[in-house]
Amino acid sequence: MGLSSRKAIHIPFPQAVPCSYILNMDDCLGNNPIACGKCAEVCEKKAINYDDRDEVITRDVGAVIVAIGLDVYDPTEMDEYGYSRFNNVITSMEFERLICAGGPTAGHFVRPSDSERPKRIGFIQCVGSRNPKIGRPYCSNICCMNTIKDTLLHEDHYPDVENVVFYQDIRAFGKSFEDMFQRSKQAGTRYIRGLPGDIEEDPETGNLTATVENTTSGKIERHELDMLVLSVGVIPPMDLLKISGMLTLSKTADGFFMESHPKLKPVDAPTRGVYFAGFCESPKDIKESVCQAGAAASKSSALLNAKQIQIEAITSRIDEQACAKCGLCAGICPYGAISWKKGEAAVVIEAACAGCGSCGATCRFGAITMRHFTDNQLMAQVQGVLAEKPEDKVFVFACNWCSYAGGDMAGISRIQYPASNRVVRTMCSARVSEEMVLEAFRCGAPVVLVSGCHYADCHYINANRQTVARVQRLWNTLEKAGVRPERLQLEWISAAEGQKFAKVMSQMEELRKTVTMDEMAHAREALKPKPKKTAKKEAAAAGAAT
Repeated sequence: MGLSSRKAIHIPFPQAVPCSYILNMDDCLGNNPIACGKCAEVCEKKAINYDDRDEVITRDVGAVIVAIGLDVYDPTEMDEYGYSRFNNVITSMEFERLICAGGPTAGHFVRPSDSERPKRIGFIQCVGSRNPKIGRPYCSNICCMNTIKDTLLHEDHYPDVENVVFYQDIRAFGKSFEDMFQRSKQAGTRYIRGLPGDIEEDPETGNLTATVENTTSGKIERHELDMLVLSVGVIPPMDLLKISGMLTLSKTADGFFMESHPKLKPVDAPTRGVYFAGFCESPKDIKESVCQAGAAASKSSALLNAKQIQIEAITSRIDEQACAKCGLCAGICPYGAISWKKGEAAVVIEAACAGCGSCGATCRFGAITMRHFTDNQLMAQVQGVLAEKPEDKVFVFACNWCSYAGGDMAGISRIQYPASNRVVRTMCSARVSEEMVLEAFRCGAPVVLVSGCHYADCHYINANRQTVARVQRLWNTLEKAGVRPERLQLEWISAAEGQKFAKVMSQMEELRKTVTMDEMAHAREALKPKPKKTAKKEAAAAGAAT
């Protein structure tokens, strides 16, 4: 934490695993040119090589566990607490170093400004957490208990100390956590519900004054403190974007990796054979990290020891005779599961295919068949649903993982919404082709809704980007044909958003009531299918569009 100096050769931090020394070449005198070299002379294992260079090592593996940890929030940008201006404002990490027996002061807790022992210390919670203004709306999970631990540790070292904790909510939800919270209170720590709005420093003494509204009593209070500790939150690791690109992983809105399913597959990544462990997936404490690490190891072991790998039957197949060899399907597959070379028919790698259906909706030549969700099956549902009284129905294409599950959630929660909607389930909103939507309008649908996962939370990594592009093209098509584009709606609904599902269905019903019989009749005629081009001409057009 920059509180003391260290040698060029050192252990990264006490109790590091593995407990191996590292050599910092920026501080070493044995590099370019060699001016020292004493460490290499005394190393019996000959582990030091000044001439070594970085190299790329390639390994064939059957599973990957992503456990890249976390980064700690830097409170410099939140300077209202004076972290960059006042010497006696420190972070919780710096507090840990100062009170640690292996720290820069050998466990003697002192103020940075004058090396005197502080007797009145304030702790401010949620610094860098639960704050949408700085892009950190999430709870960092560990901060509350970390502060409670620090107060107990400090009071154990110095019984005469006065600790004050300023908080929004204390989230002590783990096993024995509430007991630890009560012990901290009994030891003398004061807990004040409210975060300071102003910090002032006495330039002569270095003492700090925190002004806070105590929301429990409804009064403005001023607390004079010797020292202030900012309980900083955690943020996604800096390597996350790089790893995400390498392994084709998704992120949540918070910036952490998104698992395949939060309940059924909590350690699986959407990319098969990749598993998560620890903070990179979401903020969690040590116990949860250990449990997740064990689950990831178990999952990867099961995969590596399996003689045969079972895959979902919902995969795509390519008819080589019908394939126009344009390569569009390979370019849009989020899993890279389609192999294609110029002048050759595309080939599906079934073990990598997750069955999103984006390729099937993109192919213009009928060369791709999505098993169990074929074009004929989906078209038959469109035509069957709208065969009778289509003017009374809202036609809905719903993603299996999110919006369709959101409809289930609305039903389970007994949330009322109009019964005019008719839902057709697809594995992903990207499976819905332009022709399916146009067919719904040809069959008399007054309103068509395409719904799927939230833009950043697609179960199939980024397949719903194709949904957006496709719907935008459809809006242009409808406008050119004289059909109101708003009759085609696009909505993102998660599995947990039963209320939003009901709200959207109510909005669709209101929209349906505005569509006249003449509009529906016009759409039937204006959107009649045109004579198809030859495969050769359409392949050339597809290549030009790409």
